Amino acid sequence: MLSSAASCRREPREFGVESPFIAPRLRSLGVSVFAEMSGLAAKHGAVNLGQGFPDFPGPDFVKDAAKRAIDADLNQYAHPNGLPVLRQAIAADWEARFGQVLDADRDITVTSGATEAIFDCVQAFLQPGEEMIVFEPYYDSYAASALVAHGSLRPVRLQEPDWSFTPDDLERALTGKTRIILLNTPHNPTGKVFTREELGWIADIAIRNDLLVLTDEVYDRILYPGHEHVSIATLPGMWERTLTINSTGKTFSLTGWKIGYTIGPEALQEGLRAVHQFVTFATSTPFQAAMAEALSTAEERGYYAQLATDYDRRRLLLKDGLERAGFNVLDTGGSYFLMTSLPQDRFASDVDLARWLIEEIGVATVPPSAFYAEPETAPFLLRFCFAKQDETLRAAAERLQDVHRRI
Repeated sequence: MLSSAASCRREPREFGVESPFIAPRLRSLGVSVFAEMSGLAAKHGAVNLGQGFPDFPGPDFVKDAAKRAIDADLNQYAHPNGLPVLRQAIAADWEARFGQVLDADRDITVTSGATEAIFDCVQAFLQPGEEMIVFEPYYDSYAASALVAHGSLRPVRLQEPDWSFTPDDLERALTGKTRIILLNTPHNPTGKVFTREELGWIADIAIRNDLLVLTDEVYDRILYPGHEHVSIATLPGMWERTLTINSTGKTFSLTGWKIGYTIGPEALQEGLRAVHQFVTFATSTPFQAAMAEALSTAEERGYYAQLATDYDRRRLLLKDGLERAGFNVLDTGGSYFLMTSLPQDRFASDVDLARWLIEEIGVATVPPSAFYAEPETAPFLLRFCFAKQDETLRAAAERLQDVHRRI
């Protein structure tokens, strides 16, 4: 068993004046390497391809809807489970995509982003001493959520370069304490899109062992040719044991609005709602109203098709720049990240290389060892985010051309 406290590469947290009131288990969270990379990028004027959010504006039709909602005085608390109009829009979107009719009142809860939904679910369903299986590398909030719940992680390592795993890998992670399987597809940071066959393996193990599945699908609209998003909740026998977590922020390039949601049966919704009501209680009312309009009209506007086309162009633009600079670029099926390697023997870790790229080359990335329970065992890679304007990606590519000469 691996402690969730050891889930990410961390520096010791600086609390200032030492206080006996800080819960000891929180000290292990430390200060993330992401904060360090962003700080260094700002200090050195680096092109920031580390942070996972767009540097371009979200669509006008969604922003205009938010303005109308504010002007209509939709500015007080929403229902804690979410605005009815947004829950209805989410239900209609799910039915259109997967052919399953949802009860908007019982089967959907709106949260302040997907990260809150993840936290709420883990607190609701992971008991002290229990374990949650995650696919490694993994988004760092998974470990923090388990830590606060007094639980722990059981990583199943995805094997590069194709980020594969086997049913036996998953079986070996099971113990008598296993309670949850947490899945992320399309996957951050690798860009892996789990296949229908792989999801079938997970479903089989979940059903046979009576496990809950949490599935983080925030990048489900950002897919590349040859890849299909399948929601595990739609597989036979999985609806009653699955909560699907999603976010409008990635889909509509408005991450600061923090409009997430969960889809699943009422029996599971009741558990996460019990936590949600005491974490944020309710989510921003005008932004919920705007996202209801966004979900209701995006398909007819051709928005989703254009989103995929635009991200595919950005992906190829950055991929070309990285390869010309000497990086090996791993395939990605979805999300807006590229994982790369750089042949070299100068640096002892991906963190050292990432710091050097910022300070000497002027490009910020994220060292993926931060996504591993034992960072020292992680493959030597870097994660680049291409949710950026074309000019930003070209500027980064131009600076990176100097890497081989300098390294």
